[in-house]
Amino acid sequence: GLAMTLSYLFREPATINYPFEKGPLSPRFRGEHALRRYPSGEERCIACKLCEAVCPAQAITIEAEPRADGRRRPTRHDIDITKCIYCGLEGERLPSWQGPNFEFSTETHEELLYNKEKLLNNGDKWEAEIAANIQADYLYR
Repeated sequence: GLAMTLSYLFREPATINYPFEKGPLSPRFRGEHALRRYPSGEERCIACKLCEAVCPAQAITIEAEPRADGRRRPTRHDIDITKCIYCGLEGERLPSWQGPNFEFSTETHEELLYNKEKLLNNGDKWEAEIAANIQADYLYR
């Protein structure tokens, strides 16, 4: 017992100085939700409502209507983060993704109700990291 305790006394500490230091995140990490765009700037969501159907917590709401060019796009894409269980099912084959951000605490419940604009802004903000995580995890899917 005492020998084991003394051996740990002279080792490098296993803790980090959070929030000033952050540990590594896995490419499969599921954090804050985001909607991605094509490089042309057009949103990737085609309002198929598959993510709404597969969500076990029923946290996703999508409403859609056709555009003038005949394509369907969502007019409303909401995610209630307080209901979300971070299962990742919506991101398996869809443009909706969970980015690397895990620090998104808020003061009010309304700030955790993400609308389409907030999701697209998150996608724009985290696009490089999300694309790198998808590429790193590609062989395992």
